[in-house]
Amino acid sequence: MEQWTRREDERLLTGRGRYVADLSVPGCLDAAFVRSPVAHGELRAVDCAGARQVTGVVGAWSAADLAEMPCCVHAAANLQDLPPVPYTLLARLSTEEAVAGRDWPVLVKDRVRYPGEGIAVVVGEDRYRAEDGAAEVTFTIDPLPAVVTPAEAANDSVRLFENLSNVAFEGEAGEPIEESVWQEADVVVETRYRQQLLMPTSMECRAILAVPEGNRLTVWSGHQMPHRLRRELAGLLGWPADRVRVVVPDTGGAFGSKSAAFPEFVAVAYLAVMLGRPVRWIEDRLESMLTATRGRGQDQRVRLASDADGNLLAYELAVDADVGAYPHLGVGLPMQTCWMAPGPYRMPRVHATLRSVLTNTMVTYPYRGAGRPEATIALERSMDLLAHRLGMDPAELRRRNFIPPESFPFHTPTGRMYDSGDYAAALDVALERLGYADWRAEQTRRRDDLDALPLGIGLSCYVERSGGEPGGLHEFAALEAQEDGVVVARCGAAPSGQGHETTFPALVAKTLGVDQGQVRLVEGDTDALPEGLGSFASRSAQVAGAALQHACVLFVDAARARAAQLWGLSMEEVAWSDGAVSSGRAAVGLAELVKNTGPLQVQDRFESGMGFPFGAHAAVAEVDPELGMVHVLRVVAVDDCGVVLNPVVVKGQAFGSAVQGIGQALYEGIPFDDNGVPQLANGLLDYLVPTAAEIPSITVKDTCTPSPSTPLGAKGAGESGCIGTPAAIVNAVADALQLADPALLQMPLTPDVVWRAARAPKLREAS
Repeated sequence: MEQWTRREDERLLTGRGRYVADLSVPGCLDAAFVRSPVAHGELRAVDCAGARQVTGVVGAWSAADLAEMPCCVHAAANLQDLPPVPYTLLARLSTEEAVAGRDWPVLVKDRVRYPGEGIAVVVGEDRYRAEDGAAEVTFTIDPLPAVVTPAEAANDSVRLFENLSNVAFEGEAGEPIEESVWQEADVVVETRYRQQLLMPTSMECRAILAVPEGNRLTVWSGHQMPHRLRRELAGLLGWPADRVRVVVPDTGGAFGSKSAAFPEFVAVAYLAVMLGRPVRWIEDRLESMLTATRGRGQDQRVRLASDADGNLLAYELAVDADVGAYPHLGVGLPMQTCWMAPGPYRMPRVHATLRSVLTNTMVTYPYRGAGRPEATIALERSMDLLAHRLGMDPAELRRRNFIPPESFPFHTPTGRMYDSGDYAAALDVALERLGYADWRAEQTRRRDDLDALPLGIGLSCYVERSGGEPGGLHEFAALEAQEDGVVVARCGAAPSGQGHETTFPALVAKTLGVDQGQVRLVEGDTDALPEGLGSFASRSAQVAGAALQHACVLFVDAARARAAQLWGLSMEEVAWSDGAVSSGRAAVGLAELVKNTGPLQVQDRFESGMGFPFGAHAAVAEVDPELGMVHVLRVVAVDDCGVVLNPVVVKGQAFGSAVQGIGQALYEGIPFDDNGVPQLANGLLDYLVPTAAEIPSITVKDTCTPSPSTPLGAKGAGESGCIGTPAAIVNAVADALQLADPALLQMPLTPDVVWRAARAPKLREAS
């Protein structure tokens, strides 16, 4: 499709967007939470009396003061009684067992399990008064030892829950590999990787405004799954779902981190009902850095085997995943890493195992890529190591082992069915756009020049899954024609920056043959939509777009049937073209048809198939061994998301996610002190994200391999850079330093990490 101007840009870029914090509701109160300064401890006492004396404070409560409030997230809403919730994988992974006995409290009752966990909540006439009141709450916590990595926590020397192991879930994909396979292989590489905990760091932090209206509650929140939030809040309040309305206004990013009913949300909704007044909570940046969800967090052990010609024989991946203090969604999420372990390669034997381990950190949740970056980084770093051991060009090793295009659909050893792909084509474009041969020549020149800084080239080829899991691959869509000719398109998705306001009306307009200005999109309002799943897992075009296209087909058929009845003809005698129905003797525009025959509307739930986007990323990096500094000179990202609906939107998604991938590789990581408390007092000065000054030259290209799993042929496009870019950059640095042990380079590649690695044995020395 042609490139369209983004409808939302003018509003958002001129400051006329309306986010939760911009909403003005008469009589609104603000909530502030009193948070634990320790990572782990027994809560002995909480005293809110001082807060209640502060001018402008309406109330202050601990868990003991709110006996009627739901005691924990999901406490009143039995998950087994709810409709299927996509992306939680609860049924598929039996994580109900992991959650049992490990409830996530709205406010701490007895034990603190992560830094910043809520101890009390204070409500004031404004945020300033609420914060002043929160400062007057006193409490006593007896500290306990804290564990902040899976390696520390897995042995249960410090248990987060009495009589329950910290290993909350175990899973596997593929069949165990006989030891003889490793013994008989010509080359075997073994190593370990640490995928650090990351923060999604969206521009807008979490926010909620709960407004009681008679016997109903309207909730405003920048949320990715409004119908899920409605269902969960209603269940926790003991209400039928239709008593809660959730509205999603403009949302400043999410990246997976805004798809839950968080403890703060439950408290705000409950207090709004209890007080009979609107209550709002706007998370600030420091609060977000302490208590918002985390992403990644895996300790990995890998073995990769090949014959002497570089043909892959077996791959083994063992994952210990940090899922935070409570086994919420994150407990089953790392299975995505196991399922996607084979990547884009033919490997006869693949076995991936998982242990989800509780730690004294905030809950791990989906973060852009959600399990697939972890799989790609482990495999692609190992592929480079194997290439060096074989004395083979890393590009040639990959090309030799790609699943060929004629093998699709392809069933992997870990149970995935890849839909379509031409992996070599993407790699060829990446190498050509990078100027691979020229950079290799420059690398050789520098290795012969003792005064030149080392130069490395890194590759990363990936395949990921988009759209969601079976049972969550459907979406609601509806079309309604009005008498003025406007077509109202309703979709169950909820945008958080993906460009729905542009892409979806354009899709409907093109399918119906009408002007884009004639289509109005309605999303993110549970009163306006009977159902909906939302936006996550790169499903907007692949699933929601397909649902809208399907609704267009139903709409055209309904219009033809209506005209046929009006004219006394068979439906086959009526045609649709450019927003009008016609026969051999008559023609009627859409507006006139509605005026003559009444409202015309269709709705349906459409189910798509899983998609498997793929790509090849390449990076060139220069390293200063004396300073430990990494200068990324070039990044080329070639992605294939099938049929592209809007090239401008897709390119923006690819560029933005590549920047986040650079952040994981070089900058981002949560520093903890000896007691497990994040050292982030200076905000984004302590947690580094790449700014415009750090972003290298990024070339974004694409190939197109349509998916047979959806009528649009589209696959997800939103997560590519987070998946492909990190390994390419780390491989480039490892290539520059010629490291014998890749475990010496663990992300983020800070100057200290690189400086130490530069002084370790090199590949040439080890051989």
